[in-house]
This record gives sequence, C-alpha cells and structure tokens, in this order.
Amino acid sequence: MKLVIAGDHASPALKRSLIHHLRGRGHEVEDLGTDGEASVDYPDYAAVACKAVLDGRAERAVLICGTGIGISIAANKIAGIRCGLAHSPDTGRLAWEHNRAQVLAIGARVLDATAASATVDAWLDARADEGPRHLNRIGKIAALETPCSTGSKA
Repeated sequence: MKLVIAGDHASPALKRSLIHHLRGRGHEVEDLGTDGEASVDYPDYAAVACKAVLDGRAERAVLICGTGIGISIAANKIAGIRCGLAHSPDTGRLAWEHNRAQVLAIGARVLDATAASATVDAWLDARADEGPRHLNRIGKIAALETPCSTGSKA
C-alpha cells in the first residue's frame, strides 16, 4: 500500500520507527516531515499529508503529534478526509472498519513504538464493514462538509 506519514516536532523518533516497520511489511512509505525537534505547527503537516491522500498520491496517511489530538482535529477540517485518533489496536481497527478513516492520527507521547506499530497495523489490516449502518453514517459525515449542513436531528 502507498502511505504517507507526517508529524510535528514530537514525531521524529516514532515516525522513523514506523517507517522502518511499515517498509518491512512491504508498504511504500513517503515521509513528509518534520525531521527535527524544533517547534513546528501540526496543521501544516496534516494538510500536506491529507492533500497527498486526496490527490491519490497515497492511499492512506499516518499523522503524529504529541497526543494525536491536535493533528486529528486539523485533518478533519479538510473536506473529504476522515481521520481517526487511535490509541490501541482496537481503536485503529475500528477507525477503518466503522469509519473508513483514510487517515490515522496517533500520539508520540501516548504510544511507544511497539504499541504504535500494532495500532497502525490493525488499521491497515482491517476490512471495512460494508453494512448499511456504517455506510449510512459515513454518508452523513460527508454531508456535514456541505456549507450550512446540520445533519439530522437526533
């Protein structure tokens, strides 16, 4: 699978470990930065990685910041992107099975390299649930990207 990976200044060590792991599993991985620990802004890295997915340069993207929270929020502001924040193999798997999140965010200060690899593997290995329940919800998420859309009332 063609993947891109990007993150802020909290990400370099974990990013390098994940790239090595993913390439070892046969994935093509493009590193979109950052490579140093000087402070950078995670929305910039979320934008470049999500653009690669939307443009078809990559099938999926992994994003990393300190907790994964900020970079996932930034990614989810980009129309056409569904980014799941995962902190375990189960949440990684469900991000794809239930939400078809083509972007996964993780936290470098939350997961060690082993847990991060297991979480990303679970996301990549998961099969999408084709049931109408999840497809309906994915459609409703997409509808929220339309200006003035408020979705249905609960």
